[in-house]
Amino acid sequence: MNIFSDFHVAIAAILDSIKASGRLPEALDYSRFVVEPPKDAAHGDLATNAAMVFAKEAKANFANPRQLAVEIAAALADLPNVAEAEVAGPGFINIRLKPSLYADVLRAVLNDCEAYGRPRGRGALTGKINVEYVSANPTGPMHVGHGRGAVFGDALANLLAFAGAEVTREYYINDAGAQVDVLARSAFLRYREALGETIAIPEGLYPGDYLKAAGEAIAKAHGRDLLDRPESEWLEPVKRAAIDAMMAMIRDDLAALDIRHEVFFSERTLHETINGLSEIDKEIDELRARGLVYDGRLPPPKGQLPEDWEDREQTLFRSIDFGDDVDRPLKKSDGSNTYFAADIAYHKSKIDRGYTTLVDVWGADHGGYVKRMTAAVAALSDNKVTLDVKLCQLVKLMRNGEPVKMSKRSGDFVTLREVVDEVGVDAVRFMMLFRKNDAPLEFDLAKVIEQSKDNAVFYVQYAHARAKSAVRQALAAFPDLDVSAKALAQAPLDLLQDEGEIALAKVIAQYPRLIESAAAAHEPHRIAFYLYDLASVFHSHWNKGKDRPQLRFVNADDRNSTSARMALVVSLTCVLASGSRLLGVSAPDEMR
Repeated sequence: MNIFSDFHVAIAAILDSIKASGRLPEALDYSRFVVEPPKDAAHGDLATNAAMVFAKEAKANFANPRQLAVEIAAALADLPNVAEAEVAGPGFINIRLKPSLYADVLRAVLNDCEAYGRPRGRGALTGKINVEYVSANPTGPMHVGHGRGAVFGDALANLLAFAGAEVTREYYINDAGAQVDVLARSAFLRYREALGETIAIPEGLYPGDYLKAAGEAIAKAHGRDLLDRPESEWLEPVKRAAIDAMMAMIRDDLAALDIRHEVFFSERTLHETINGLSEIDKEIDELRARGLVYDGRLPPPKGQLPEDWEDREQTLFRSIDFGDDVDRPLKKSDGSNTYFAADIAYHKSKIDRGYTTLVDVWGADHGGYVKRMTAAVAALSDNKVTLDVKLCQLVKLMRNGEPVKMSKRSGDFVTLREVVDEVGVDAVRFMMLFRKNDAPLEFDLAKVIEQSKDNAVFYVQYAHARAKSAVRQALAAFPDLDVSAKALAQAPLDLLQDEGEIALAKVIAQYPRLIESAAAAHEPHRIAFYLYDLASVFHSHWNKGKDRPQLRFVNADDRNSTSARMALVVSLTCVLASGSRLLGVSAPDEMR
């Protein structure tokens, strides 16, 4: 039950009746108006801008938007669940609902517990969505910055699947290019070390101890056979072995966060040639045949010229035609393909696999790459596939307010796995989502394990555990009380009259709308914010019961009121558990 979409339908029906009277034109796009919570809760339960949105279409028969709003409000006031509908300002409508409607909401939650909030009908997502996230270079263990993108992408995939889409979780393995050659040379040193040599790691190679295991595995597989060979002979087998070792480690790091991808796509496969052509070459040729690739010169960049800028004829993609600021090179000066060319071929493979929406989760340092990739997907799909790039800002790792140093090249860094082992999966996942993805995040290892309201994950989990304790108390008072969700849907919910109880039901009622809006915007952080707000309302009402016993969830002398309040409490647990599942966070029955 989604009261917001239900009232959207009701208002559309009112507008239809006005159209039938000839005072509104037939062609009205009802997706243009919204039904949402008012900015000030004192104004009511729902608000709509319908009269304001259709002011232009109504002006022939209505003096102003307010006049149209008055007619809509009068019709709304006649609906059985509406206590009051009033016009505010130039034409906004505030709606106050009868408490009996919130009893219906609670029954809907209890009858559909785990699936409550799943969009149905107009609000449900359709189509195939590819969410590509993490895609860290396979050159070492994951750090905390990788973890933010990993958690964001995984929670987003959960949310989109819950909202109805067919979702694939994908990891793009950057196993081609200079950085994996550096990895191979670093692993070769560890191979020599495993055979008893004393080594020194020169500047520019990866010094981390994590490569020792890769070196030992190479030594076990090849013995001393590679020692006296030239690099041209040992580079490829060592590279493959090192990449396999790094990807196994990355998969383990991700599994520690309960993250598992369905597809691991190798960049190397795009560079492999058949009959002299790679997938990248084929895609460039196809774009050229469509007139979207040409040979030409780029104007010099504005401002100070970068050192690597060259005034030369290049193979260029007509990126400007699809919204970019400048056409983009597909070939380097040495004739090899640019990273952008490889990314074009990679995204074409996603389009060819039938995805209608692509979501790429990148680090904030890739922000300058968004326009060209968005333009490429538009060109590759004839504007039929959308690309949404989500940038994740940096994570500043702290301990008691002091920065913790991280440096992947020097090997002096705290790995994501170490953070998970120290504070737990739930703390990492929830706190990574308790900021919008494009906002910087300070992650304090001490604060995320505090048992206080200031620690959001504790506060939300404590709400679920508290609610479960109330259920246990109810069973202690009434051992034969059926506290299953389905049974509690039959409880006398009209007994829920206190403003705190109604306030809690109102927040629960917002969950389906929240799911729709968060899924449409690709913003899983909204779920984390909502859960914290829901927990706050619950804790506030619980605390009132300390001073006013009549408000407590369990009254040993009143089975009916206890049953009604258990319906409210179990509805709360349904929503807290559902939202937590989407974030990949547990909802414990007890806090230890």
